[in-house]
Amino acid sequence: MYKTGIYIFSALALWGMAMGFAFGFSGQEVSAQPAGCYADAAYKVGLDDGVVMFDGRRRTYRVYVPESYDPAQPTPLVLSLHGFASNAGQQMEFSQWNRVADEHNFIVVYPQGAGTPPRWNSGRIGGQLADFIQPTDDVAFIRALLNHLNETLCIDPARVYANGLSNGAGMSSRLACELADRIAAIGGVAGAYTPPDTCEPLRAVPVIAFHGLDDPISPYDGSEAGRDIALLPIEAWAGEWAARNGCDSEPLIEAVTETITRRTFSGCDSGAEVILYSIAGGGHTWPGGGVQPVFISGVVNREINASAIMWDFFAAHPLR
Repeated sequence: MYKTGIYIFSALALWGMAMGFAFGFSGQEVSAQPAGCYADAAYKVGLDDGVVMFDGRRRTYRVYVPESYDPAQPTPLVLSLHGFASNAGQQMEFSQWNRVADEHNFIVVYPQGAGTPPRWNSGRIGGQLADFIQPTDDVAFIRALLNHLNETLCIDPARVYANGLSNGAGMSSRLACELADRIAAIGGVAGAYTPPDTCEPLRAVPVIAFHGLDDPISPYDGSEAGRDIALLPIEAWAGEWAARNGCDSEPLIEAVTETITRRTFSGCDSGAEVILYSIAGGGHTWPGGGVQPVFISGVVNREINASAIMWDFFAAHPLR
Protein backbone atom coordinates (compact mmCIF):
# COMPACT_ATOMS: atom_id res chain seq x y z
CA MET A 1 0.00 0.00 0.00
CA TYR A 2 1.46 3.37 -0.99
CA LYS A 3 1.31 6.12 1.60
CA THR A 4 0.98 9.14 -0.66
CA GLY A 5 -0.23 10.05 -4.11
CA ILE A 6 3.15 11.66 -4.76
CA TYR A 7 4.84 8.30 -4.21
CA ILE A 8 2.49 6.59 -6.67
CA PHE A 9 3.06 9.40 -9.18
CA SER A 10 6.83 8.97 -8.85
CA ALA A 11 6.57 5.20 -9.18
CA LEU A 12 4.48 5.51 -12.34
CA ALA A 13 6.97 7.97 -13.81
CA LEU A 14 9.96 5.77 -12.94
CA TRP A 15 8.23 2.73 -14.42
CA GLY A 16 7.46 4.52 -17.68
CA MET A 17 10.88 6.07 -18.17
CA ALA A 18 12.83 2.94 -17.19
CA MET A 19 11.36 0.61 -19.82
CA GLY A 20 14.09 1.41 -22.35
CA PHE A 21 12.30 0.86 -25.65
CA ALA A 22 13.35 3.46 -28.20
CA PHE A 23 10.47 5.23 -29.91
CA GLY A 24 10.08 8.21 -32.19
CA PHE A 25 7.49 9.50 -34.64
CA SER A 26 8.26 10.11 -38.26
CA GLY A 27 6.42 13.43 -38.31
CA GLN A 28 4.70 12.49 -41.57
CA GLU A 29 1.03 13.27 -41.64
CA VAL A 30 -1.36 10.60 -42.90
CA SER A 31 -3.02 11.86 -46.07
CA ALA A 32 -6.73 12.21 -45.52
CA GLN A 33 -8.89 10.07 -47.75
CA PRO A 34 -12.59 10.55 -48.47
CA ALA A 35 -14.77 9.39 -45.60
CA GLY A 36 -16.06 5.86 -46.00
CA CYS A 37 -14.68 2.71 -47.55
CA TYR A 38 -13.34 2.58 -51.09
CA ALA A 39 -11.59 -0.23 -52.92
CA ASP A 40 -9.06 2.21 -54.42
CA ALA A 41 -8.33 4.08 -51.18
CA ALA A 42 -4.65 4.70 -50.43
CA TYR A 43 -3.27 3.04 -47.31
CA LYS A 44 -0.05 1.50 -46.02
CA VAL A 45 0.17 -2.13 -44.89
CA GLY A 46 2.15 -2.69 -41.71
CA LEU A 47 3.37 -0.05 -39.30
CA ASP A 48 3.06 3.68 -39.87
CA ASP A 49 3.01 6.94 -37.88
CA GLY A 50 0.26 9.52 -38.11
CA VAL A 51 -0.59 13.03 -36.97
CA VAL A 52 -3.92 14.59 -36.12
CA MET A 53 -4.40 18.24 -35.19
CA PHE A 54 -6.29 18.69 -31.94
CA ASP A 55 -6.79 21.81 -29.86
CA GLY A 56 -4.18 23.64 -31.92
CA ARG A 57 -1.51 20.96 -31.33
CA ARG A 58 -0.06 18.08 -33.30
CA ARG A 59 -1.06 14.83 -31.62
CA THR A 60 0.60 11.67 -32.88
CA TYR A 61 -0.25 8.00 -33.07
CA ARG A 62 1.18 4.74 -34.37
CA VAL A 63 -1.03 2.55 -36.59
CA TYR A 64 -0.73 -1.07 -37.65
CA VAL A 65 -2.66 -2.35 -40.69
CA PRO A 66 -2.53 -6.14 -41.33
CA GLU A 67 -1.85 -7.52 -44.80
CA SER A 68 -5.37 -8.98 -44.89
CA TYR A 69 -6.95 -5.51 -44.67
CA ASP A 70 -9.45 -4.73 -47.43
CA PRO A 71 -10.11 -0.97 -47.88
CA ALA A 72 -13.61 -1.73 -49.14
CA GLN A 73 -14.63 -3.81 -46.10
CA PRO A 74 -15.40 -2.26 -42.69
CA THR A 75 -12.69 -3.45 -40.31
CA PRO A 76 -12.55 -3.54 -36.49
CA LEU A 77 -10.32 -1.04 -34.72
CA VAL A 78 -8.47 -1.55 -31.43
CA LEU A 79 -7.08 1.47 -29.60
CA SER A 80 -4.29 0.60 -27.15
CA LEU A 81 -3.20 3.33 -24.71
CA HIS A 82 0.21 3.46 -23.04
CA GLY A 83 0.92 3.99 -19.36
CA PHE A 84 2.09 7.08 -17.50
CA ALA A 85 5.52 8.30 -18.72
CA SER A 86 5.49 5.61 -21.41
CA ASN A 87 4.75 5.99 -25.12
CA ALA A 88 2.99 4.44 -28.09
CA GLY A 89 6.02 2.41 -29.15
CA GLN A 90 6.45 0.83 -25.74
CA GLN A 91 2.76 -0.02 -25.59
CA MET A 92 3.04 -1.80 -28.92
CA GLU A 93 5.96 -3.86 -27.60
CA PHE A 94 4.34 -4.65 -24.25
CA SER A 95 0.93 -5.67 -25.63
CA GLN A 96 1.99 -7.44 -28.84
CA TRP A 97 -1.37 -6.51 -30.34
CA ASN A 98 0.01 -6.56 -33.90
CA ARG A 99 0.38 -10.35 -33.82
CA VAL A 100 -3.27 -10.76 -32.84
CA ALA A 101 -4.29 -8.28 -35.55
CA ASP A 102 -2.50 -10.34 -38.18
CA GLU A 103 -4.42 -13.42 -37.09
CA HIS A 104 -7.87 -11.84 -36.88
CA ASN A 105 -7.73 -8.96 -39.40
CA PHE A 106 -8.22 -5.79 -37.42
CA ILE A 107 -6.43 -2.43 -37.22
CA VAL A 108 -4.49 -1.36 -34.12
CA VAL A 109 -3.82 2.27 -33.22
CA TYR A 110 -1.50 3.32 -30.41
CA PRO A 111 -2.21 6.98 -29.57
CA GLN A 112 0.44 9.10 -27.88
CA GLY A 113 -0.46 10.86 -24.65
CA ALA A 114 0.20 14.56 -24.10
CA GLY A 115 2.61 16.37 -21.82
CA THR A 116 5.98 15.69 -20.21
CA PRO A 117 6.01 12.98 -19.08
CA PRO A 118 3.39 11.62 -21.51
CA ARG A 119 0.12 10.76 -19.79
CA TRP A 120 -3.65 10.48 -20.08
CA ASN A 121 -6.21 12.55 -18.21
CA SER A 122 -7.91 9.46 -16.82
CA GLY A 123 -9.59 10.93 -13.75
CA ARG A 124 -9.37 12.87 -10.55
CA ILE A 125 -6.04 14.23 -9.30
CA GLY A 126 -5.77 16.50 -6.28
CA GLY A 127 -3.27 18.19 -3.98
CA GLN A 128 0.13 19.26 -5.29
CA LEU A 129 -0.15 17.09 -8.38
CA ALA A 130 -3.10 19.14 -9.60
CA ASP A 131 -0.71 22.10 -9.89
CA PHE A 132 1.98 20.03 -11.61
CA ILE A 133 -0.18 18.18 -14.13
CA GLN A 134 -2.10 20.36 -16.55
CA PRO A 135 -5.26 18.52 -17.63
CA THR A 136 -6.00 17.81 -21.27
CA ASP A 137 -9.37 16.85 -22.71
CA ASP A 138 -8.29 13.38 -23.79
CA VAL A 139 -11.87 12.17 -24.24
CA ALA A 140 -12.34 14.85 -26.89
CA PHE A 141 -8.96 13.96 -28.37
CA ILE A 142 -9.92 10.29 -28.76
CA ARG A 143 -13.20 11.33 -30.38
CA ALA A 144 -11.27 13.56 -32.80
CA LEU A 145 -8.81 10.75 -33.49
CA LEU A 146 -11.65 8.36 -34.31
CA ASN A 147 -13.13 10.93 -36.69
CA HIS A 148 -9.72 11.28 -38.35
CA LEU A 149 -9.26 7.52 -38.67
CA ASN A 150 -12.71 7.18 -40.21
CA GLU A 151 -11.50 9.44 -43.01
CA THR A 152 -8.27 7.55 -43.63
CA LEU A 153 -9.24 3.92 -43.10
CA CYS A 154 -12.29 1.69 -43.51
CA ILE A 155 -13.36 1.39 -39.86
CA ASP A 156 -16.39 -0.58 -38.70
CA PRO A 157 -18.15 1.87 -36.32
CA ALA A 158 -19.78 -1.01 -34.43
CA ARG A 159 -16.43 -2.64 -33.63
CA VAL A 160 -14.23 0.04 -32.08
CA TYR A 161 -12.54 -1.02 -28.83
CA ALA A 162 -10.23 0.61 -26.29
CA ASN A 163 -7.71 -0.89 -23.91
CA GLY A 164 -4.54 0.13 -22.14
CA LEU A 165 -1.87 -0.45 -19.55
CA SER A 166 -1.75 1.33 -16.17
CA ASN A 167 -2.74 4.97 -16.78
CA GLY A 168 -3.88 3.87 -20.26
CA ALA A 169 -6.23 1.33 -18.68
CA GLY A 170 -7.58 4.07 -16.46
CA MET A 171 -8.17 6.21 -19.56
CA SER A 172 -9.99 3.31 -21.24
CA SER A 173 -12.30 3.14 -18.23
CA ARG A 174 -12.99 6.85 -18.58
CA LEU A 175 -13.74 6.40 -22.28
CA ALA A 176 -16.33 3.78 -21.35
CA CYS A 177 -17.93 6.36 -19.05
CA GLU A 178 -17.91 9.25 -21.51
CA LEU A 179 -17.57 7.85 -25.04
CA ALA A 180 -19.89 4.85 -24.96
CA ASP A 181 -21.49 5.98 -28.21
CA ARG A 182 -18.23 5.19 -30.02
CA ILE A 183 -16.45 2.57 -27.90
CA ALA A 184 -18.05 -0.89 -28.02
CA ALA A 185 -16.08 -2.48 -25.16
CA ILE A 186 -12.96 -1.83 -23.10
CA GLY A 187 -10.07 -3.74 -21.60
CA GLY A 188 -7.46 -2.92 -18.99
CA VAL A 189 -4.17 -4.37 -17.76
CA ALA A 190 -2.58 -3.32 -14.45
CA GLY A 191 -5.03 -0.46 -14.41
CA ALA A 192 -4.52 2.73 -12.44
CA TYR A 193 -8.22 3.41 -11.91
CA THR A 194 -8.85 6.74 -10.21
CA PRO A 195 -12.35 7.43 -8.84
CA PRO A 196 -14.36 9.21 -11.56
CA ASP A 197 -16.20 12.41 -10.71
CA THR A 198 -19.15 10.93 -12.57
CA CYS A 199 -19.64 7.85 -14.71
CA GLU A 200 -22.97 7.67 -16.48
CA PRO A 201 -22.40 5.86 -19.79
CA LEU A 202 -25.09 6.07 -22.44
CA ARG A 203 -25.24 2.26 -22.53
CA ALA A 204 -23.91 -0.76 -20.71
CA VAL A 205 -20.25 -1.21 -21.74
CA PRO A 206 -18.61 -4.68 -21.63
CA VAL A 207 -15.39 -4.67 -19.58
CA ILE A 208 -12.47 -7.10 -19.29
CA ALA A 209 -9.44 -6.57 -17.07
CA PHE A 210 -6.23 -8.28 -15.94
CA HIS A 211 -4.37 -7.43 -12.74
CA GLY A 212 -1.45 -8.91 -10.85
CA LEU A 213 -1.81 -9.47 -7.13
CA ASP A 214 1.81 -8.35 -6.70
CA ASP A 215 1.57 -5.21 -8.83
CA PRO A 216 4.10 -2.79 -7.28
CA ILE A 217 2.79 0.31 -9.12
CA SER A 218 -1.02 0.00 -9.14
CA PRO A 219 -1.74 -2.06 -6.02
CA TYR A 220 -4.43 -4.72 -6.40
CA ASP A 221 -6.02 -3.51 -3.14
CA GLY A 222 -5.85 0.14 -4.19
CA SER A 223 -4.15 3.10 -2.56
CA GLU A 224 -5.24 5.25 0.34
CA ALA A 225 -8.10 7.67 -0.20
CA GLY A 226 -7.62 11.33 0.60
CA ARG A 227 -4.25 11.57 -1.16
CA ASP A 228 -3.26 13.25 -4.42
CA ILE A 229 -3.92 10.03 -6.33
CA ALA A 230 -6.32 7.47 -4.91
CA LEU A 231 -6.52 4.19 -6.84
CA LEU A 232 -9.59 2.03 -6.54
CA PRO A 233 -9.20 -1.57 -5.32
CA ILE A 234 -9.42 -3.70 -8.44
CA GLU A 235 -12.25 -5.98 -7.35
CA ALA A 236 -14.25 -2.95 -6.16
CA TRP A 237 -13.65 -1.24 -9.53
CA ALA A 238 -14.91 -4.33 -11.37
CA GLY A 239 -17.92 -4.50 -9.05
CA GLU A 240 -18.78 -0.88 -9.82
CA TRP A 241 -18.77 -1.60 -13.55
CA ALA A 242 -20.92 -4.67 -12.94
CA ALA A 243 -23.43 -2.51 -11.05
CA ARG A 244 -23.48 0.10 -13.84
CA ASN A 245 -24.12 -2.64 -16.37
CA GLY A 246 -26.98 -4.14 -14.36
CA CYS A 247 -25.13 -7.43 -13.82
CA ASP A 248 -25.72 -9.96 -11.06
CA SER A 249 -24.08 -8.71 -7.86
CA GLU A 250 -22.06 -11.88 -7.24
CA PRO A 251 -19.53 -13.04 -9.86
CA LEU A 252 -18.84 -16.59 -10.94
CA ILE A 253 -15.33 -17.33 -9.65
CA GLU A 254 -13.27 -19.91 -11.56
CA ALA A 255 -9.68 -21.11 -11.42
CA VAL A 256 -8.11 -20.70 -14.87
CA THR A 257 -4.74 -22.05 -13.71
CA GLU A 258 -3.16 -22.58 -10.30
CA THR A 259 -2.21 -18.90 -10.25
CA ILE A 260 -5.02 -17.22 -12.22
CA THR A 261 -8.60 -16.65 -11.07
CA ARG A 262 -11.38 -15.36 -13.33
CA ARG A 263 -14.37 -13.45 -11.95
CA THR A 264 -17.30 -13.13 -14.35
CA PHE A 265 -20.27 -10.85 -13.70
CA SER A 266 -23.12 -12.03 -15.93
CA GLY A 267 -26.86 -11.36 -16.26
CA CYS A 268 -25.98 -7.85 -17.46
CA ASP A 269 -27.96 -5.37 -19.53
CA SER A 270 -27.49 -6.03 -23.25
CA GLY A 271 -25.09 -8.87 -22.39
CA ALA A 272 -22.44 -6.37 -21.24
CA GLU A 273 -20.56 -8.72 -18.94
CA VAL A 274 -17.62 -7.73 -16.74
CA ILE A 275 -14.64 -10.10 -16.40
CA LEU A 276 -11.61 -9.77 -14.13
CA TYR A 277 -8.51 -12.00 -14.30
CA SER A 278 -6.56 -11.90 -11.02
CA ILE A 279 -2.99 -13.17 -11.35
CA ALA A 280 -1.10 -14.42 -8.30
CA GLY A 281 2.53 -13.33 -8.53
CA GLY A 282 1.78 -11.03 -11.46
CA GLY A 283 3.32 -7.57 -11.54
CA HIS A 284 2.67 -4.28 -13.34
CA THR A 285 2.95 -6.20 -16.58
CA TRP A 286 1.01 -7.40 -19.63
CA PRO A 287 0.31 -11.18 -19.40
CA GLY A 288 1.85 -12.95 -22.37
CA GLY A 289 3.31 -9.67 -23.63
CA GLY A 290 6.72 -8.16 -24.19
CA VAL A 291 9.62 -8.18 -21.76
CA GLN A 292 9.60 -5.69 -18.90
CA PRO A 293 12.31 -5.27 -16.21
CA VAL A 294 11.39 -7.35 -13.17
CA PHE A 295 13.05 -4.95 -10.72
CA ILE A 296 10.67 -2.16 -11.86
CA SER A 297 7.50 -3.89 -12.97
CA GLY A 298 7.51 -7.35 -11.42
CA VAL A 299 6.85 -10.67 -13.14
CA VAL A 300 5.20 -11.13 -16.55
CA ASN A 301 2.77 -14.07 -16.41
CA ARG A 302 3.22 -16.42 -19.39
CA GLU A 303 0.30 -18.78 -18.75
CA ILE A 304 -2.17 -16.62 -20.66
CA ASN A 305 -2.05 -14.00 -23.42
CA ALA A 306 -4.06 -10.95 -22.37
CA SER A 307 -4.29 -9.53 -25.90
CA ALA A 308 -5.61 -12.76 -27.41
CA ILE A 309 -8.17 -13.21 -24.62
CA MET A 310 -9.15 -9.56 -24.86
CA TRP A 311 -9.71 -9.82 -28.60
CA ASP A 312 -12.02 -12.82 -28.19
CA PHE A 313 -13.98 -10.75 -25.67
CA PHE A 314 -14.09 -7.72 -27.97
CA ALA A 315 -15.19 -9.80 -30.96
CA ALA A 316 -18.16 -11.09 -28.94
CA HIS A 317 -19.25 -7.57 -27.98
CA PRO A 318 -19.91 -5.21 -30.92
CA LEU A 319 -21.65 -1.91 -30.28
CA ARG A 320 -25.29 -2.50 -29.50
